[in-house]
Amino acid sequence: MKTLSERLKYAMEVLPPKKIKGVELARAVGVKPPSVSDWLSGKSKNMDGPNLIRAAQFLKVNSKWLATGVGKPTDEETKSEFVNVSFENVPFIKIPVLDYVQAGVFGTVAYDGINPIGETYTTYIGTHPSEVFSLTIQGMSMAPDFLPGDSIVVDASLTPQPGSFVVAQNGSYEATFKKYRVIGYDEYGREEFELVPLNPDYPVLSSREHKISVIGVMVRHVRDYK
Repeated sequence: MKTLSERLKYAMEVLPPKKIKGVELARAVGVKPPSVSDWLSGKSKNMDGPNLIRAAQFLKVNSKWLATGVGKPTDEETKSEFVNVSFENVPFIKIPVLDYVQAGVFGTVAYDGINPIGETYTTYIGTHPSEVFSLTIQGMSMAPDFLPGDSIVVDASLTPQPGSFVVAQNGSYEATFKKYRVIGYDEYGREEFELVPLNPDYPVLSSREHKISVIGVMVRHVRDYK
């Protein structure tokens, strides 16, 4: 079968126990019946990517075979250049949305955990769910990767690694979001570090010069696209 028309007729009329009508295929693919008629008559020699994938899935045939005739109709489907996503069946977990003052005292006796500014959901599953929270990015210090209005999910049970994005507490018990960079070790073997903004117009904070403690490590970054 050298043409799309021949392969499509075979998939609709020979392979299935009951012949599939053109209108049924059109409905499954999301096109108008005349488009299917053009494929079956040979007027249209090819299907575009999304239509090909949907047609192959509905007809239960290999999309590569349907498009080119290579292989067998019922060969196990391999990854297609048109398909680069998959669906996950992961439960959602409710987490608090904190402001920067609440985040600054998170994990201390000053944080009551009772009145977050809001709640949201995440599929991130940490070792200690009670230590996971969300923040909304403010300011431009982490632009262009993180912009005002973006949301991040933070796990306070994780230890930062060089290059981690972290939420840290300054001496005023307010939170800041920066990149974690190790610069050495103190006399007790503890890491000395810098909090580095991605925007070079903002200052770097050093644990050698400021009282800084890391609250948690960013594990998710969420941005709305409109």
